[in-house]
Amino acid sequence: MCGIAGFVHLDPSAMPPAETRLSWLTAMTRALRHRGPDGDGHILEGPAALGHRRLSIIDLSTGGQPMADASDLAVVSFNGEIYNFREIRRDLTTKGYIFRTNSDTEVIVNAWLDKGPDCLDLFEGMFAFALWDKRSRTLFAARDRFGKKPFVYTLQKGVFAFASEITALRTLPFMEFSVATQALARFLSYEYVPTPQSIYKQVHKLRPGHYLLLRDGNITTAPYWDMPPPDPDTGQNEDELCERLRLLLAQAVKRRLVSDVPLGVFLSGGIDSSTVAAFMAGMSSRVKTFSIGFTEKSYDESAYARAVAKRFATDHHERILSAAECGGLLPGIVARFDEPMADPSIVPTYLLSKVTREKVTVALGGDGPDELFAGYEYFVGFNLAERYLRLPRMLRKGLIEPIARRLPQSSGYVNPRAVARTFLAGAAAPRNLRVQTWLSAFSPEAQLSLWRHPDREFLAPDSLYSPTTRLFDAFPADAPLAKVFYTFARQYMLDYILVKVDRCSMMHSLEVRAPFLDRDLAEFACRLPISMKLRGDKRKYLLKKAVADILPPEILSRPKRGFLIPAAMWLRGSLAPHMDELLGESHLKRQGLFDPKAVARLRAEHQDGTCDHRKELWTLLVLQLWLAEHNPGIA
Repeated sequence: MCGIAGFVHLDPSAMPPAETRLSWLTAMTRALRHRGPDGDGHILEGPAALGHRRLSIIDLSTGGQPMADASDLAVVSFNGEIYNFREIRRDLTTKGYIFRTNSDTEVIVNAWLDKGPDCLDLFEGMFAFALWDKRSRTLFAARDRFGKKPFVYTLQKGVFAFASEITALRTLPFMEFSVATQALARFLSYEYVPTPQSIYKQVHKLRPGHYLLLRDGNITTAPYWDMPPPDPDTGQNEDELCERLRLLLAQAVKRRLVSDVPLGVFLSGGIDSSTVAAFMAGMSSRVKTFSIGFTEKSYDESAYARAVAKRFATDHHERILSAAECGGLLPGIVARFDEPMADPSIVPTYLLSKVTREKVTVALGGDGPDELFAGYEYFVGFNLAERYLRLPRMLRKGLIEPIARRLPQSSGYVNPRAVARTFLAGAAAPRNLRVQTWLSAFSPEAQLSLWRHPDREFLAPDSLYSPTTRLFDAFPADAPLAKVFYTFARQYMLDYILVKVDRCSMMHSLEVRAPFLDRDLAEFACRLPISMKLRGDKRKYLLKKAVADILPPEILSRPKRGFLIPAAMWLRGSLAPHMDELLGESHLKRQGLFDPKAVARLRAEHQDGTCDHRKELWTLLVLQLWLAEHNPGIA
């Protein structure tokens, strides 16, 4: 895993001297040093400039980048791994292509020369790359199928620039970057900015499963892969599907063990990471596993990880921390993100990555099954909402909803009144916005009172949530729940889960691989009938059945919970000074974005227990921390 950066002048006659361009390129790669501390490389080729920061994983001696083919027809800067590169290399060798290294990078340039954009169908891996074809003076860039690796770009003043992170783009002295209030509004609802938009109005994110071509000054993007819809007729019974799933899991894990440096496993003790650890233990001796826990028992789940480590005799490493003290790390972590992201679990993910990097350079993780095999409670909630809406209106409005408003409040992991309020709001929303309504920090209505000068047209649900409705409505499946699965993977997993893991791991120069996002395994999961994923209220139905004889019973039966984060505790404790400063009246008046009285009302209601606003306040605080650090202009 590495960092890539570069630019192309659309008008070569307007290029500055080579020394100037090289200094710009060097500044870009320097901003990505954390992604690749083992070396850097830079090349100027006509109007193109390609840079690279390397984290050495495969072919440690000859795998430096940017890398050209043996005939010097094309050169590439590549971030990620191509797990099946040896098979592709054998096929290309029989066609006469020459290889000078043992790296997966060289496969990309030769595959491009052989097939053009169709080469992407060959690659199994996680990747983002930019390739300059000297013959046609074309830039070809691509991002992997699920967007595990980032690719951002901008076109300004006759220069197309790209990078792994926006931080590198911002080093270019002649470019402008301003935050659009519409992007801020989307962030306040989604807790991230949905692809392809970014927090900056001049920057775009390449969609997953897409490629980009820059030729003759024109940019085109196109899909090369997408998630297939469910197939109601698999032609196999449950036992046969379980066997097929186990074979695909084994294949996916084995592919991700290709490395010339030590590997380990993120182990939370949940079904997903435990499954990865189990299959890896069957292929490697004394697997290294890593977890973190908290001294506060109500937030500590390290015992589950220890049980799995004992079952598979792993070399287990855990770090027990104080949850109360960890909140103080948030400002520093947020400052290093190139975009704001309000997932509280960035703190434990950052810490887990730090602990893991002390022993290994590559870790396998358990991301993906919640989206592909229906692991989230939201999916059960979607069906429950359908049944709820079939109840007589008198029963809903006259009895259930008044009772819901009187449920007790709690600052613990589950707040009964907040859960009921959120469920009812989502149930009342259109199907294509139901889950996003549940996920949102600020509803469109809440934002109308939050902003000092609200853009009422943009804050209408159809406009604010248009990224979600476009995905939902376009997916070619009849069942609404299948559309929910797809939208979840293409938004929440993409811009929330995968971004969190990429940024937090790369802060420690750690590569994280996701076996569940293997192409063959993912396509198998996508094509499963919904009943093989969600059966009644049983989530991950087929996955649990497939690993029932492998994992400890207590792991299979435990309820799904992500990193347990004491957000309410942090807001009242270590983060309180930041709340007072950044969400206080004087700062908000100077900033001019949000109504100080509206924010004060949120804080007061949360503090006195009238209403649980931890999600809204957390999101607003993260945004303010990020704005204070990056100080962007706001348009």
